[in-house]
Amino acid sequence: MKGEAVAIAASRERTGRARAADFVALAKPRLNTLVVATTMAGFYLGAGENIDFVKLVNTVIGTALVAGGAAAFNQVEERDLDALMQRTRTRPLPDGRLQPAEASCFAAALAMAGLLQLAVGTGALASLVALATVSTYALIYTPLKRRTSFATVVGAVPGALPPVIGWAAARGELGGGALALFGIVFLWQLPHFLAIAWMYREDYARARLPLLPVIDPDGGSTARQVVLYAAALVPVSLAPAALGLAGQAYLTGAVLLGAGFLLLALRFAIARSTSTARQLFFGSITYLPLLWALMIANRQ
Repeated sequence: MKGEAVAIAASRERTGRARAADFVALAKPRLNTLVVATTMAGFYLGAGENIDFVKLVNTVIGTALVAGGAAAFNQVEERDLDALMQRTRTRPLPDGRLQPAEASCFAAALAMAGLLQLAVGTGALASLVALATVSTYALIYTPLKRRTSFATVVGAVPGALPPVIGWAAARGELGGGALALFGIVFLWQLPHFLAIAWMYREDYARARLPLLPVIDPDGGSTARQVVLYAAALVPVSLAPAALGLAGQAYLTGAVLLGAGFLLLALRFAIARSTSTARQLFFGSITYLPLLWALMIANRQ
């Protein structure tokens, strides 16, 4: 009897750990690492010489919670689609390990806690920007994905707001600097997302999601948009130098990075394949951290 009791207790412990891991998976912590990093960059650039580290910690925690809540809401809304795609069908909701009601409560708790953390720890403006982020992501972008390929552009709006949250938290106001950071991330996301959509276009087609690579079988329109957004990113990435946020070293580095990113976009446009899309994807996740690092290192 004692051995049986021990076995039952151990089984419950394993079950508890598994459920905890499933709730963590809803928040997509690995994906949201980039969200937190861009928020920190926005805070640092907005703070100037005097960095309030307590406010920075509140900004990071609050943004991470809000981002986790947005990711969880997305998985609740798309659980039927996730069940149809190879790369997402084992997520906690389509696999039946969690129920929609408990996942929704978890998402709401994360988002509300994050918004409160930002409001109390940094001020109302950062919390309002974060509210706009989670609202547009969950209420506009996610349902729009089922209807039109334009949803990718709409989704780039909440995706570009994290550095604005950081800037607002540091300064308590918005301005040209916040707009420049928003523009950089907004334009960067579109080649990044289209590369992912091209690599997994068969999966998205299985879920009947009308993403551009799905409704554009030969990839001509996808290629044009990838090149267009990558080309537009080059001058926009120079705005921090023009606004006095960063110096000459950043300006030179931004031109070189932008040219490299555009070259990968052109390579994809010429030879539309999974291989060139993957190269563009990896180039995109290299480009942005390097650009932030240059901006921070050469901050004026």
